[in-house]
Amino acid sequence: MLSIPQKFTLVSGSAEGNTKLTAFDKALLVAGVGNLNLVRVSSILPSGAKYSERINIQPGSLTPIAYGVIRSDIPGSVISAAVGVGIVPGSFGIIMEFSGVCTKAEAEKRVEEMVREALTRRNAPIEKIMVKATEHAVEKIGCSFAGVALWYN
Repeated sequence: MLSIPQKFTLVSGSAEGNTKLTAFDKALLVAGVGNLNLVRVSSILPSGAKYSERINIQPGSLTPIAYGVIRSDIPGSVISAAVGVGIVPGSFGIIMEFSGVCTKAEAEKRVEEMVREALTRRNAPIEKIMVKATEHAVEKIGCSFAGVALWYN
């Protein structure tokens, strides 16, 4: 059985690269998760998980993370990625991810709307909503990444 993470952090980063893959790699480095093995998870924040501004994780660790990402090779386009976390008092929370050809402000608004919709669907009261986003103006090949990394005590 897998352990349940007890803490989480919100990360984001944008970068340019010579390929879409290297742009993604550089965006992960900017976000602070580039030396981890990311294991993509869906949209539930474990009950009792505590927010931490920064989580120290050993390089190479298998790291649960919900994320949104966009890559583009269209010079001049503005791309953004955002994540939102909805905290429910005394219960699990919701994580939503968004990415698109839009500004950071638009991505933040969309992901917050998604969090509110998911919590409303569950009839869950909202204690707090946290959002983190990034924006990038593509020069050659760019990537924007935002994630909610989960970890253990």
